[in-house]
Amino acid sequence: MSRPDCSWATAKPYRSDPMGPDLSQVPAQGVAQAAPDRRGTLPRRRSPLLRKAFPYLLLAPAMVYLLAITLYPGLFAIYQSLFVVKFLTWTWTGFGNYSAILQDREFWAALGNTALIGAISLSLQTAIALALAYFAYRDPLIRGWRIVFLMPMLFMPSAVAFIWKLAFNDGRVISDLLGRLGLIEGNLDWLGSIWLARLTLIVADVWQWTPFLFIIFVAALQGQDQEIEEAARLDGASWPAIFWNVSLPMMRPVIVVAVTLRGIDITTMFTNVYVMTQGSPGGATETMSYFIYRQGFRMFNFGYASAASVLMLILTVVIAQTVVKRAFHSGKQ
Repeated sequence: MSRPDCSWATAKPYRSDPMGPDLSQVPAQGVAQAAPDRRGTLPRRRSPLLRKAFPYLLLAPAMVYLLAITLYPGLFAIYQSLFVVKFLTWTWTGFGNYSAILQDREFWAALGNTALIGAISLSLQTAIALALAYFAYRDPLIRGWRIVFLMPMLFMPSAVAFIWKLAFNDGRVISDLLGRLGLIEGNLDWLGSIWLARLTLIVADVWQWTPFLFIIFVAALQGQDQEIEEAARLDGASWPAIFWNVSLPMMRPVIVVAVTLRGIDITTMFTNVYVMTQGSPGGATETMSYFIYRQGFRMFNFGYASAASVLMLILTVVIAQTVVKRAFHSGKQ
């Protein structure tokens, strides 16, 4: 009787892991000790508290920076507005500065100038930006030159103010051009007339900041649903009718936000006034920013200037919040 073939019992065991240890050379009692502990190679999981706090830790440096350049100056201005500050002499006055400002005719005149110049400038910028956005969105030729419309926004505000002051008054370029066209005779003193001086500020602001609204409106047009426009076109609507009745209602939230942001920026108009008019003639072009500058850095009444800036901030926030809230509320209805 032949013995069964038991060579398989003495054969080397199969190594399922070519990179693992050779268990054939290890005694049976040491197999457990030789097997690698793969539990230690697993990634260590963060605690639930750390996972929740991790996004805030990433944002912390930016938040600290923003608070340092916005919150601290704001709180300091509020604190300073409660004092009569003359250099190093601080005298407590409470709400005396606010009471004096509300009775100051120059303050109300500067506020009126800011509202008037800002309203005219913002209206022109919105109308021109919408028109340019319409043609840039529809016309392939103009669409390829959209970057040209953004160039005025790339210049420094002080350089733009100097250029327009040179064109209007110092170099008399505009007067010469209008004279050659037969519209006027002689040279105009643009900065010596109330409305002409205001016009120079409006032209400079419109020229530089219309591209800001233009690029936002173009992005809004490109992001709207094309199927709605296509359906209106198939129904026989013309492109102007589609833009007025379809595109503009869809762009309403974007227009409100963009105009609100631009309006807030206009309330801080300072560079053009400082370079071109300095509030002349007779304070007709003095905006709120220039009024605060004059009170603080020319008359050295820092507490009074701080109170004016706080009032302007409160007024701006209230108006902006009211406009945005009403626009979105009516849009939902």
